[in-house]
Amino acid sequence: MEGSKLHRERSPFYLVLALLLQGRGSTFTINCSGFDHYGVDPSILNPVFERKAFRPVTDISVPTRVNISFTMSAILDVDEQLQLLSSFLWLEMVWDNPFISWNPEECKGIAKFSIAAKNLWLPDIFIVESIDVDKTPKDLKAYVSNEGRIEYNEPMKVTSVCNLDIFYFPFDQQNCTLTFRSFVYTAEHLVLGMEKEVWELTDVSREIVQAYGEWELLSIKKATPKMSVGPNLYDQIAFYVSVRRRPSLYIINLLMPSSFLVAIDAISFYLPAESENRAPFKITLLLGYNVFLLMMNDLLPTNGTSLISVYFAVCLSLMVVSLLETVFITYMLYLATTQPPPMPRWLQALLLHCTRPRRCCPTAPRKGNKDLGLVPTHLPDLKEPAELVGTVPGPREAGSNGCPESVRAQHEREAQKQHLIELWVQFSLMMDTLLFCLYLLLLASSIITVIVLWNT
Repeated sequence: MEGSKLHRERSPFYLVLALLLQGRGSTFTINCSGFDHYGVDPSILNPVFERKAFRPVTDISVPTRVNISFTMSAILDVDEQLQLLSSFLWLEMVWDNPFISWNPEECKGIAKFSIAAKNLWLPDIFIVESIDVDKTPKDLKAYVSNEGRIEYNEPMKVTSVCNLDIFYFPFDQQNCTLTFRSFVYTAEHLVLGMEKEVWELTDVSREIVQAYGEWELLSIKKATPKMSVGPNLYDQIAFYVSVRRRPSLYIINLLMPSSFLVAIDAISFYLPAESENRAPFKITLLLGYNVFLLMMNDLLPTNGTSLISVYFAVCLSLMVVSLLETVFITYMLYLATTQPPPMPRWLQALLLHCTRPRRCCPTAPRKGNKDLGLVPTHLPDLKEPAELVGTVPGPREAGSNGCPESVRAQHEREAQKQHLIELWVQFSLMMDTLLFCLYLLLLASSIITVIVLWNT
């Protein structure tokens, strides 16, 4: 009883072993009587079709070599938020079936024909990084040559995990990996090779991908690392795909409008500081820039921090600083024309030093001072307040003109106040020019820094 039970348990094993060892050391020669001008008689390949569940080898200890290559025909999408690369590949696999052979001269010159791939043994090659369900079309065909070489082409849409770095958006370059290996067969039973050279894959794929799309293919490189899963060792081929974004869309829709608004904000400093139009103009620009950022938000990556987001934040900050500078200068001019405080001697000396001829600091009051009722002055050397009023009549002149002494004192006070107003106005205009220069320096340094980072 125990012997019969053991025999029944081992009978499937003997059946599989018999199928594997069938034809050991020899090939199955196809009878040419099945070839005619109308095609090939399917019945002549029945012995081959019956072996499709087993790896086609005459010696089970010899691994099957599968040469693979692919053509990247399209880069469909790069999802920065989910860190995914969607592409379309044409995968080509080539291997030998030692049980298929015929003589083309005896078989009406037929050296190659196609049959349904479902009737043949197919290697279970998959992409390790792929996370999508296999959507390969069914009922694909495979070419079989008279030497037993089988060529199988498989179109596939691949959604693979990729470590995307968006810091340099929209001038970013992404490097993704596509690793091909068998799901079941270890390195003892299946080894992978290359059907074409890597430069051939790169050239063909680059020509196709460059035809359309947001991304362009830069290069494809390969490596052949072994993968160990527990006690098993798998053979695999890793392709490193480098792609670059075409930035023209983002330059036109993002960078150019932002640069124009910032340039207009800088030019608005040439509006007279005492004018009432400068502050409202800058507020309008600031509101317009915020509306621009809200409208273009869909074009910006939502995951991580990109350099273009930093650039927009810097531009917005500079426009706010520009508005604050205008508010500060306007407030200083208001104080100078209504309630001018006494000016310290060191500030008078500094102002006189900067207002001397052949100096770099701007000194001349603007024409807008006439609107305030101010009379430009050349600011002579000031030592004492009494010396500031050179046009006030003296005691003898006042007596000869019949002016009372109180009128003379009032003229002196008005002259001193007028001169003090002129000093504060000139100081405010000088501060406006100085802050404008600092603004331009900060703007230029920020833009140059961003450009240098984008080029690295």
